[in-house]
Amino acid sequence: MLAAENVHTLVPTRPQADLFRLAALHRYHILDTPACEDFSFLTELATKVCEVPYAFISLVDADRVWIKSCSGMQMGELPRGESYCSLAVLGDAATEIPDLTQDYRTAGMALTVNAPHMRMYSSVALKSSDGHAIGTLCVLDTQPGRLSDDKRAMLVKLARQVMALIELRANERTLEATVRELEMLATTDELTGLHNRRSLLQRVKFEVARARRFRSPLSAVMIDLDHFKKINDEYGHAVGDQVLAAVGRLVRENVRVIDVPSRYGGEELCVLLPNTPVEGACKFAESLRLKIEALVHPLGVRQLHVTASLGVGSFNHMEIDDVESLFKQADAALYRAKHGGRNRVACGSD
Repeated sequence: MLAAENVHTLVPTRPQADLFRLAALHRYHILDTPACEDFSFLTELATKVCEVPYAFISLVDADRVWIKSCSGMQMGELPRGESYCSLAVLGDAATEIPDLTQDYRTAGMALTVNAPHMRMYSSVALKSSDGHAIGTLCVLDTQPGRLSDDKRAMLVKLARQVMALIELRANERTLEATVRELEMLATTDELTGLHNRRSLLQRVKFEVARARRFRSPLSAVMIDLDHFKKINDEYGHAVGDQVLAAVGRLVRENVRVIDVPSRYGGEELCVLLPNTPVEGACKFAESLRLKIEALVHPLGVRQLHVTASLGVGSFNHMEIDDVESLFKQADAALYRAKHGGRNRVACGSD
């Protein structure tokens, strides 16, 4: 046991050490997370095992102590200078203050002076994997006293369970982030930032089914950059990539949330337009054509301009035969636009 006189001072004697401690805390990304039944179970268990009315799981941030779970009362956070746990994280072991009213560091704190008028505090530091105390599991009572050796031993074991749960949640969040990143890599074209062809083909199946179910139109716009091979041959593939990336960015900036802008292959892009009739799709395509034409691509002291040919395919819900039919119509329209002089839009089967 640590008597009150052995408890460390409220302000870190080595500010740099506290910075390392804070960095360890923030790596867990646990601050301000929603309530969790698993943490609540552990604080409730702590009150039962230690036979006290209150238990907290506290995480000590730079200027506040945030309460992850609280048993016996409702509390969200405290100023760091008003929390007993600010003392505890500066030590290396369990901290016990048998009478908070008799210690000059805690006698004037809000929980001591005001209801519920805490008297006893006992805690175990929550240690990160690299040894930093990021918070505590603590129990409190309105009567002065100490925990028995058996109760303290149980509190230590419960604190280990709390820290194991914090580690588990952090690992789960890391895994979820990794899965999201892998999903993005699997569905995104690296150069343009658009959906890749695989992602487009998956989405179009869904959109065709939805168009049939909700009796809504579905359109697709095929975009082919005019004379793109000449750009690669004359200026190099690096410049060609820059042009394609810039056009991809322009397309992303001019679509709706529900649209699916994609790189269909090579210099050919595609935008899937759910709930859009042929008139709206053709209007969108013409607007996009003009913006591509106006786009300036810096090339040293020169400026490079490109144009695009666009083909629009569109069906109402009764006309959609299969997934491929929409792309076939858009491809046929694109063929007409290219062979009609390029830098133009061809719509549907006209």
